[in-house]
Amino acid sequence: MKRRHAGFTLIELAIGLVIITLLIGGLAVPLTAQLQARRVLETQRTLEAARDALLGYAMTHRAAGTNRHLPCPDTDTPPDGRENRNAGNCVSNGGVLPWVDLGVAPQDAWGNRLTYTVLSQYSNSQTGFNQAAPVLTDPLEMASSASLGSPDVADRVVFVVLSHGPNGRGARSIAGIALAPPTSPDELENTDGDRRFISRSPTRADSPSGEFDDLPIWVSHPQLIQRVCPSSSDCAPTGL
Repeated sequence: MKRRHAGFTLIELAIGLVIITLLIGGLAVPLTAQLQARRVLETQRTLEAARDALLGYAMTHRAAGTNRHLPCPDTDTPPDGRENRNAGNCVSNGGVLPWVDLGVAPQDAWGNRLTYTVLSQYSNSQTGFNQAAPVLTDPLEMASSASLGSPDVADRVVFVVLSHGPNGRGARSIAGIALAPPTSPDELENTDGDRRFISRSPTRADSPSGEFDDLPIWVSHPQLIQRVCPSSSDCAPTGL
């Protein structure tokens, strides 16, 4: 009777090497980093959905039956997901995204509300906006650094929707509680209530430029008109 060989066959060794390679590949990226990447991707999709919903709102809401307009931010404490407006004007140009009015996700992947800032010339429900390029009063702008003298990412920005990222600094929780403020200049720029916002690659706290993990999305006047006014009559300067 022949004895069975107690060693491994070449096929078994090959399968074992494949399994080991897969395991090593999985361990190369820590589980926490994988989860964080998924949350970033989920939040980016949430921001894109919010942007599309804001454009859809503008397409379906006309100021006094003529020009179109964008929604106002939610300024309630705690937020209720609905815009706050007074005599056609927003109570404030900055606040929480009105998720109920828009029918979008109420928070980012870290459980914090999305902030929303809109230019008043585009949110007034009595005047609205048209396709003519107006002289904007203090238009919103996107830059890659708080220290720059002029914007280098985007100008003539109409609205900005922002997630304060994994660290949540400057955000509001689901309950409306203000979280710890940012510590870096660029993240502070996204919470100081002025017209400038920062969009750049993320950096850690030990970076020379400081920590940054905010995730903004925005639309400029030309982008708004292109999406909301597909024909010249939709947003004519006359309001017709």
